[in-house]
Order: sequence, then structure tokens, then C-alpha cells
Amino acid sequence: MLQLTVEQQDAEIVVVLPDGTTMSGGNSFSDILFGPVTVFVEAEGFAPLVQTFLLTEETVTHLYLDLPDQLLHKVASWRSGGAPKQVAFTPDGSELWVTQLVGDGVEAFDPRTGELLGSVSLPDGGSVEVIFNQAGTLAYVSQMETGSVYEIDVASREILRTLNGEGNWSKVMVLSSDEKTLWLSNWSSNDVSEIDLVTGEVRVRMRTVVTPRGLWVTPDDQYLYVAGFENGDIEVIDLATREAEVIHRTGGAMRHLVGDDATGLLYASELGRDYVVVVDTATDEVEILAEVDNVPNTIDLSPDGRVLYVSSRGRNNPESYHLRGPEWGSIAVIDTATGAYLDAIIGGNQPTGLDVSPDGTMLAYSDFLDHRVTVYEIPSYEVLMAGNGGRWEAHLREIVK
Repeated sequence: MLQLTVEQQDAEIVVVLPDGTTMSGGNSFSDILFGPVTVFVEAEGFAPLVQTFLLTEETVTHLYLDLPDQLLHKVASWRSGGAPKQVAFTPDGSELWVTQLVGDGVEAFDPRTGELLGSVSLPDGGSVEVIFNQAGTLAYVSQMETGSVYEIDVASREILRTLNGEGNWSKVMVLSSDEKTLWLSNWSSNDVSEIDLVTGEVRVRMRTVVTPRGLWVTPDDQYLYVAGFENGDIEVIDLATREAEVIHRTGGAMRHLVGDDATGLLYASELGRDYVVVVDTATDEVEILAEVDNVPNTIDLSPDGRVLYVSSRGRNNPESYHLRGPEWGSIAVIDTATGAYLDAIIGGNQPTGLDVSPDGTMLAYSDFLDHRVTVYEIPSYEVLMAGNGGRWEAHLREIVK
């Protein structure tokens, strides 16, 4: 049994059966079919979609059509818990964990269908960020209200330990290469907690620039980079001596960091200046890589380091950034070698969380004010390079509501 539904209401579906005959219908289809089945879907104003299914059992699927010239392909979208702050794929890519800033904790979904696979309720409030160990057996979830980190068994969804970071309004975490140390940025106490994961105790709280948020540690665990939100700082801490140096200051709002371990290049989103910068950590020289849309948030790299993805919230509501603003948010797709725009996605209200799957084939993001998560398939780098910028130029005309 093949059951199809298409997001666009006026779509037309044509199904080519294994014997070469065809069947057609509106925006839904259901019949008994076995073997290879090719589905053609068209709707006015959208790029046509061709997809093949090898049917050996009952298959139910929801198809999405993309706007013309879109290179990434939408595969799933669903409602999440309250205020999804971050999304993160497990190391094997089988689950997508979504933190709820306003909710019970964290949810785990099937990234291709949006099926809720499980959840973890946290005491005392919601969650901000989630990271995994390399084996994918443990998750670490931060909680602002309590300054805590919860160590969670991924398979059982059970909380194993509550780690007290001893700071205030804790946010971003990063693990050492041997996974025996966790660093935690404390937004309100202006420091970073270094937690010994063997004992569960804080070794030291290192004073930082004002409102530290993004963190990245070098592969040799010698230097910790810190993004300072209040003044647009990038700070480097020598983890052996605890000495710190501000290597860059914009006066804006530096938010998120992501690094390429192979090249030593570090990327940072400048929320107050609407661009992303690249840092050569061998020299600590900083350059602007590309301008992006209003209020850039989370960034992530493709596994090979060739593509940078940037979520931008869109222009804030003049009354409060907690309210929906005059622009849609967006996802920018950028070539790290040149800063060229490869594609762009129009998101919902305040795209915030963002993650690329470990194998580089999927991109997930969360619309913070819509309580929604969306997943796209990523084509090869060669397809992105040959796509003439995808929908970058078109999205600029569509971002205002």
C-alpha cells in the first residue's frame, strides 16, 4: 500500500507503476502497489518533484514541493514543544533532539518523518543546548534557570547525573577530545565553568568577556574560544595558564562559534552586525566571510568544512523580540572558500536552532516562535556549486512579510 499526501493543495500526482502504466489523482493517493514506483508531482509556482519508491511493505509518506531554484529539498516539518531553542542530530543521524526553552525539557524525533521517539523531562525548567559524546551514548543538556547540565543516557532517556556548573544563566557546552572535561558558558556570571566529568565537580570558573555564549575548543584542547555577546568579542583562553586575550571586538553581538578541526578555521555569527566572520586560529586573524540576513543566530558546517549554514531570525519586532517581527527568518548556505551564496531557505518566525547531520545529507532548523522543526535534504557540493546561487537572490525579495 502506497499512501501519499502532498503539502500543496493544488498538486497533481502521477504514479508510474512497475508495469509502466500510470495512475493519477489530486494531492493524495492510495492504492495497492508492489515493486519500484515512480511518483511525479506538480503544482503551479513550485518546482516539479520526481521520487522513486521500492515498495516491499505498506508505505505512508508526505511529500513537499520546493520553490523554483531551491537546491536543498524539504523532507519533513512538524510541531515541537515550546520555544525550540536548539536542534541536534545524534552521531548516527537516526534521531534529532530538540530542546524546549519553554517546556519540560528535550524531545527526540525521527528526522525524516517527525515521529516523536521519546522525551526527557527536566526538573526546574526547560533546556537550552544539547550535545552528544562521540559514541552517541550520552547527551548533555544545559538549563539556564538552574545553571545545570543534565547527563542523559540516550537509549533509555534517563537522567544519569545533574552537574552543577556553579554559574548563572548557563548556555553553550563543549567537550574535550577525551570527553573527560566539559566547558559551560555562563551568560549572567560572565564566566566559563570547567567541569571534570569523571568526578562531576567544577575544577574552575574562568572569568571571560561580558555575556559569554558560543564556545569552541581546539582539537588539542589547548585553547578555548569564547564568543562575547555584549560587545561582539572573540576571546581566546589558554587552558594551561588560564590567561585570556580578546582577539577581535566589533561592538555588536558575537553569538555562535563553529570550527573546522581539519583546517583550524573558526566561524562566528555576528548577530548585531548581520554577518559571519572567519578566524584563522593559527594566527588569530579575523575576516568577514559574508553578510547575511537580519539577526544571524546559529551556524554549522558541513562535515567536510566546505559549506557554512547560517540561521537568521529576521528583523525584530519594534516592541519586543519575543513577538513575531516584520520579516521571515532564513537559512543561508555559504561557500567557506569564497563567501559565495549557494542557496537560501525562507523560514518561519525566528529560525534559531540549526544542525547538519553527521553524514552531511540533512539540515534541520527550528522556528522558535512557531514551535516548529523543519528538515531538508542537502545535495552534493558539486550540485550546490553548479546551482547559480540557488534561491539566494529570490529569497531577498520574499523575506519581508
